[in-house]
Amino acid sequence: MSNILIIDDEPMVCRTLSRRIEKMGHEVRHALTLEDGLREVSSNDFDVVFLDVRLPDGDGLDALPKVERSPSAPEVIIITGAGDPDGAELAIRSGAWAYIEKPLSMENVALQLTRALQYRKEKAKAGPPVALRTEGIIGSSPELKTCLDLLAQCANSEASVLITGETGTGKELFARSIHENSTSRGGNFVVVDCAALPETLVESILFGHDKGAFTGAERARTGLVQDSDGGTLFLDEVGELPLMIQKDFLGVLQEGRFRPLGSNKEWESNFRLISATNRDLEAMLESRQFRQDLFFRIQSVRIEVPPLRGRPQDIKDLAIYYIRKICEREGIDTKGFSPEFFDTLNAYDWPGNIRELIHTMGRVLTVARFEPTLFPKHLPQKVRIHVARASIRKKGEDEDKAGGDKDPALSLPALQEVREAALSRVERQYLHDLIMLTKRDIREACRISGLSRSRFYDLLRKYKVNSA
Repeated sequence: MSNILIIDDEPMVCRTLSRRIEKMGHEVRHALTLEDGLREVSSNDFDVVFLDVRLPDGDGLDALPKVERSPSAPEVIIITGAGDPDGAELAIRSGAWAYIEKPLSMENVALQLTRALQYRKEKAKAGPPVALRTEGIIGSSPELKTCLDLLAQCANSEASVLITGETGTGKELFARSIHENSTSRGGNFVVVDCAALPETLVESILFGHDKGAFTGAERARTGLVQDSDGGTLFLDEVGELPLMIQKDFLGVLQEGRFRPLGSNKEWESNFRLISATNRDLEAMLESRQFRQDLFFRIQSVRIEVPPLRGRPQDIKDLAIYYIRKICEREGIDTKGFSPEFFDTLNAYDWPGNIRELIHTMGRVLTVARFEPTLFPKHLPQKVRIHVARASIRKKGEDEDKAGGDKDPALSLPALQEVREAALSRVERQYLHDLIMLTKRDIREACRISGLSRSRFYDLLRKYKVNSA
C-alpha cells in the first residue's frame, strides 16, 4: 500500500481520483489549494503526488521543484485542464513522471500510477547512489541537481552523451566528471576542439597518418581516435565538426574501426564518446549543416547545463570556492566577504557564465590582494555599473507599475482644465495657420477669422505667435 496525495482545486476531480486510487489499494489524501498541498508534502510521506497546474493560489509547475524536494521526494504526475506543449516540456524537464490532460482517463491514470510506484520501488531496492567525483562542479541548486542526477546515470553506462549549454557553463567539467565516474576512467580523456580543427588536417588529427601520406608527413603519427582507445573521446563544440568528416566519424562510431591516412590497414578503437556544443544542433539539421544520423548517434543521453543566471542559488558557493582556490594557489590569506559583495554578484546576469565568474574572482584578488575583506568596491567597474543601471531601471518599472495600480480618478484633472487646455491648443494652431495663409496680412486675417484687430493682437500675444 502506498500513500498518494492529490492537489487539485476541483472537489469532483479529487473525489473521482480518490475512489479509483483507493480501489487499487492505496491511501489517498487531497488538498484544494497549493498552500495546503505543500504543507501536506512537507509534513507527511507520499509516494506519488497528482498535481494540478492552475490552482487558485499559484501555478503547480512553479511548485513542482518544491514538491520533489520534500522529505519523501515523491514522484509527481501533472494533471491539467489547460494542455500546453510548453507546459508539458517544462514539466518533463523539471522531473515530472507524467503530464496528463483533463478530462482524465482513469485507465491512463491507473497505468501511470502503477508505473511510477514500480519505478519508486525498484529505485529503493537499488540502494543509495554511489558518491560521484565532481571536482569543480559547485552548487546545490535544483537545476544543478537535475544535471548531477543525469551524470550519475551516465556513470553506470557507456552510452554516448551530448552536453549542451551556453559558452562558459562548465560543459568540459561535466564531461571530465562523467569520464572519472565511468568504467573508462582508467583510460585517457582525449579532448578534441572541433572549432580549432583545420580542414586540411582534420583527418590526420583524428585518424592519424602513415609516413609519406602527404607533404610534410615525415613520420607516422597516431590520431586522437586511437589515443582515446579504452578511454573517453570528448568532442568539444561538436557543432563545428566539418561536414566533410562527419560521415567518416559516423563510420568509426558504428564499426569501431578506422583507417589512418595513407594506410592499407584498419585499426580498432573502443572509446566512450562525449560531445558538447553551445549551438542549436536541431536547427543545424534543418539547414543540413549537421548529419541527422550522427546527431542521433552522439546523444543517447543529453545533459543541458543551465546558464549561471538560471541557477543564482549557486553563485555564492562558486565565488567562495574559486576565491579560496586562487588564494591557496597564490599563497594569499583567505578572504572574508561582506554581504553586499554577494548581493552584487547575485544582481549581475553573468553573460559569460562560470568562466566569467572565475575571471572576475581573479581580478578581485588582484585588486584586494592585501585586504582581508571583499566588498563590492573590489569588483570590476563593468559589473558594478551593470548592477547599478539595472537597479535604477527596475525601480522605474516598479514606480510605473505602482502608478498604474492607482485609482485613475485620483490622477485625472477637472473637466474644465481639460477643456481649457484643448481650446488653447486649437486656438494656437489656428492662429499659426491663419498667419501663414494670409502671409501676415493682418487685415485679411481679421476678415477671415471674424476677429477685431485688438482681439486678434491679444490672441497673438497670448499664444506668442509671431505676425511680423
